[in-house]
Amino acid sequence: MKNTILVLNGPNLNLLGLREPGVYGTNTLDEIDEEIKEYAKKLGLRCETFQSNSEGELIGKIHEAYDLYSGIILNAGALTHYSYALRDAITSVRLPCIEVHLSNVHAREEFRRLSVIAPVCIGTISGFGKESYLLALQAISKLM
Repeated sequence: MKNTILVLNGPNLNLLGLREPGVYGTNTLDEIDEEIKEYAKKLGLRCETFQSNSEGELIGKIHEAYDLYSGIILNAGALTHYSYALRDAITSVRLPCIEVHLSNVHAREEFRRLSVIAPVCIGTISGFGKESYLLALQAISKLM
C-alpha cells in the first residue's frame, strides 16, 4: 500500500513501561504505537505496527512488506547486535528501512554499540525515547 509504513518492534519491547523505565521510559508499547499512528496521519501516511519476541516472525513481516509497504521502521531490540538473518531480510526486500532505538545505544554497554543492521538501513535514530519513532517517520516521509 503506497504511503504505508511498517513499524516493527523486536524482543522485550512488549514490556515497555515496566522494563527499566529509567532507560526506556514509562510509556507502554501500545501508547507509543498510538502516537506513531497519529503522527503518521499528520504526515499523510498510514502505519501498521507489529511486535514479536520471535526473530522468525519479524523476518516474515519484513518479507511480506515487499508488496505491502513503502518503507520500514525497525527497533530490533537485542537482535540489532547479532541477527544477520534480519539484516539479510532487510536487504532482500529493498525497501527503505530506518533503524530506531529508544535509548542512546552509544552511551550504554559496549555490546550495544554494534549494529549488524545499520549498514543496510538508510539511517539510524537513537536516544530520543519514543520521539525516535516520530523522527524516523518524518525522515521516511521525506524519502517517499
